Parts: sequence; structure tokens; C-alpha cells
Amino acid sequence: MNRLAQTALLFLLGATLLHAGTTDLYLRYVKEGLRPLVLLAGAVLIVTAAATLWYDRRGASTTGDRGTPTHDHHREPRVSWLLTLPVLALILVAPPALGSYSAAHTGTALTKPFGFPALPAGDAPLRLAVADYAGRAIYDDGRALRDRELKITGFVTLDRKGAPYLVRMGLNCCAADAQPVKIALTGNVPPVLRPDTWLEVTGSYTPRRTKDPVNDGPIPYLEVTTARPVPTPRDPYDETWNT
Repeated sequence: MNRLAQTALLFLLGATLLHAGTTDLYLRYVKEGLRPLVLLAGAVLIVTAAATLWYDRRGASTTGDRGTPTHDHHREPRVSWLLTLPVLALILVAPPALGSYSAAHTGTALTKPFGFPALPAGDAPLRLAVADYAGRAIYDDGRALRDRELKITGFVTLDRKGAPYLVRMGLNCCAADAQPVKIALTGNVPPVLRPDTWLEVTGSYTPRRTKDPVNDGPIPYLEVTTARPVPTPRDPYDETWNT
């Protein structure tokens, strides 16, 4: 690849990172707290591309003043420009977040929390993250969850036998290390559930448990009262799952 192609690729990659960082696209790849680094990386790449082009043109001009030919007759293969296609694809085609397929083929990553913060009191339905409910149900025997109406949002995945789970994928850093935490559903479960459908489930704690068919990890049940489809959240990954 010649210098012009290298510069163009650097510029496109930097522009892609800036585009991702100024929209919600970056949430498909990294956790929300890394947004400043995505923007910084994009800016650095664009500055590098500009500096590379400037120095290249300056060097060519200096060489020409000394009487040396400024044209390079060595032709680089045009196929090298195909390296820009993956970068353009990131701009034009936003990949979906990891969903039911990944969750069905990966065992639950539930780990014991360091502690259980007090939950707000009141009679209103208590909104919990999937990992928060699962951790309290498994490792605290649901002590703070009993006699409470709960609301939990996640996407649907089905195991090989068709059993439904409510899932959130959690990130340590980026999508490459995403792992699921799962809740098994029982009670008034909708008769037809499609994988990757996002649901807001209202229900209550039950001591019933099962094991993940992938890694034998513990999975708690939730006694479902109602379930309704909801739009995919702005951030499809649950960042607090391993806290």
C-alpha cells in the first residue's frame, strides 16, 4: 500500500471512530465510560493522517527542488484500496448488539457480589437489573426481594428445549468479552416468545433455581405476572452486572 492509501485509511478510520463516539454507535463495541477514549483515538488518527500527508508533500517538494524526479513510477496494486472497505462498512452498516445466539451458546457469568446495597423501600414496583436480581436471588436467598413486586428488562433467549430466559449481556471492557447473565421465567409467561425480543417483565421472587445447560452455572427463576415488549434500550449491555 502506498503512502496515499495509508493516509486515506488512517483518515477513514479516525472519522469512523469520531462518528461512533459522537453517536450511540460506540455502545455496540465498548462500554459507555470509554467514550472519551474513542473520541480521542479518532482525533489522533485524523491528525496523524494530516501530518503524514503534509510531510509527504513537503518531502516531495524538497526532493523536486534538488533536481530529483518527484514521480514514483513504482505502481502499487490497486487491490490495496480494498482495505478501506471494512472501515466504510463500520460507517454504513451498524452491527447489532450481541443477542440470543451468543447467550444460548455461552454459560451464565453470574458471580457472587461483594455485597448487597439496601434497596429502596415503598410499595411501588422495584426496578432491578438482571444481574442484580440474579445475584440477590442466588447468593442472598432473595431476602430483600420477598414480598416485593419487581420489574426487570432484558431480551429473550431460549435453550435447546425451548425454555425461556431473560438475559442481559455484560461488558468488562468491550463486546469481545461480553458474557450473559440469565433469569429463567415461570408463571404467566407469554405462550409465544421470539428470541431477541426485549421484554419488561413484572413479577416476584421465587426460590426455584436451575442450572445453565451450557456451564451448569446457577440460574434463578422469576415468577412472571405480566410481560410486555419494549424497544431495545439505548445501551443494550448491562455494565453493572459484575459489580
